[in-house]
Amino acid sequence: MPYYSEDLKEEVRSANDIVDVISGYVRLQKKGSSYVGLCPFHNEKSGSFHVSQNKQLYHCFGCGAGGDVFAFLMEYENFSFREAMEQLADRVGITLPAQELSVQEKRESDYRARLLEVNREAGKYYYLLLRSDRGAHALDYFRNRKLSDETMKKFGLGYADKYSDDLYRYLRSKGYDDQLLKDSGLIMIDEKRGAHDKFWNRAMFPIMNVYNKIIGFGGRVMGEGEPKYLNSPETQIFDKSRNLYGLNLARASKRAQLLLCEGYMDVIALHQAGFDNAVASLGTAFTSGHASLLKRYAKEVYLTFDSDNAGVKAALRAIPILKEAGIAAKVIRMEPYKDPDEFIRALGADAYQERIDQAENSFMFEIRILEQNYNMNDPHDKTAFYQETARKLLEFQETLERNNYIEAVAQKYQIGFENLRSLVAQVSTQTGLVQRPQPLKSGVRKKEISREDGILKSQKLLLTWLSEEPALYPVIHEYITPEDFPDEICRHAAVALFEQLETGSLNLARIPGHFEDLTEQREIVSAFHETIREVKTRTERGKALKDTILKLKEHHLQILRENHDPNGMQERFSQMLQEKKMLEALRRKELLPQMPEEG
Repeated sequence: MPYYSEDLKEEVRSANDIVDVISGYVRLQKKGSSYVGLCPFHNEKSGSFHVSQNKQLYHCFGCGAGGDVFAFLMEYENFSFREAMEQLADRVGITLPAQELSVQEKRESDYRARLLEVNREAGKYYYLLLRSDRGAHALDYFRNRKLSDETMKKFGLGYADKYSDDLYRYLRSKGYDDQLLKDSGLIMIDEKRGAHDKFWNRAMFPIMNVYNKIIGFGGRVMGEGEPKYLNSPETQIFDKSRNLYGLNLARASKRAQLLLCEGYMDVIALHQAGFDNAVASLGTAFTSGHASLLKRYAKEVYLTFDSDNAGVKAALRAIPILKEAGIAAKVIRMEPYKDPDEFIRALGADAYQERIDQAENSFMFEIRILEQNYNMNDPHDKTAFYQETARKLLEFQETLERNNYIEAVAQKYQIGFENLRSLVAQVSTQTGLVQRPQPLKSGVRKKEISREDGILKSQKLLLTWLSEEPALYPVIHEYITPEDFPDEICRHAAVALFEQLETGSLNLARIPGHFEDLTEQREIVSAFHETIREVKTRTERGKALKDTILKLKEHHLQILRENHDPNGMQERFSQMLQEKKMLEALRRKELLPQMPEEG
């Protein structure tokens, strides 16, 4: 990343507070010295994603993601460093000088542009084919679904021919090579069949990003065949978990909320009926990444899923994800019709607007579906239902909000406000007060810790301690040098950190930027986020710090002993004597008097 000076990068970084930037993507809550939320880079139910305003770094204790504000945009938006720099500079009104791309960055940028070009060319070909004699049956399919020519044009609908190498031959005639076509996800190449199209004999739905660029396709088979719907595989420009069908159009809607559907045809039918705020996930389960994307454009989402069991289950999965992202959710009832497309064709836009106006609060929807598991005419089942409802009410940690929902549930199910509130209090006592987020169950972090030896943990512990309490540096600098950090990443972190502490200009966010590779940046950030065991007294703090230093010094001495290289033997022997003397002195010495006061 040599294209901007370090001073300019620091100017842009410091002007973009990392908490403010990430809050636009992830719902963060202040907890102690950090802000915590659900990690946008892996699915989780309890927040292990931490953002530090003091360090200007983010770190996930679950999957290990971490870095500065540039790294976040590069990882989340799949930006190059240049793109992240430009967006952040634009965000705060900093004008960047014209810069030449590096050879590597230009290569990556050009390749992404070529992939977009291939997708655009394929989209044009599918579009024209639909309107030719060869696409007549697909055109009839769309017209039978009551789509106008204007709507088909608006969504760029097309057709993939029945010949399985039709698109391949066309794109090759345009000069695109096999590797690029394979990377686009449009062409499959294997030894048995050679080159063949991913999509054939299918009605085609171009998938666009928010900038109206085609990044992938969905295709519905014409006639018999499986799967009924097929989507592009993930590529360098297409990530299903971070894109939504129709969002390029819905983001410009004047409506206050977004309508979240399950399928392409639902989105198209709603837009044609005047509901230009409809979007859908791309053939995959709704994720926290989708929720973060929705949060940029709306504070409220109406779920308009299928009315069958699969649709109900999908809604039940989406509701807590939306809630964690800070998005209010309501549920639109489609009965007696299966989906919005079928509903609109049967009853029209006005009737659908009435369903929007009558949309059900998402929590009350969850309780209504829960009720279906119980026989409300049986006293035992009825009691069990109320108890389970009380447990769900404990999910609301704010007393006022919880009481409002107790009142709503009590009124609907005629249990009485005081009776239900008393039951909630009783269940609360049994389960340990209001439910708190449970520890991360993925096991990822636990496995990582089991693999790390004690020395690596000690290195990270000392780096984290110094990054959070720089006043400790004068206490330990006579004992510890970067050479005492055997891990290469930790040693690099120590060199950079010690230099900053020596000059009194601590700026941790600059350190990961020494590495271009995001994986190495993650490792650097993790070195500053080791969990420090809470100690209550100054004496305990001094002992814990001393023990950590002793472990590193003893390990360094062991390395010197095991080094059998005859070159530099005298120098190594002299160093070993110095290390031994230092260890003996440190064991006798109390760090306690030198430790800065807590607080």
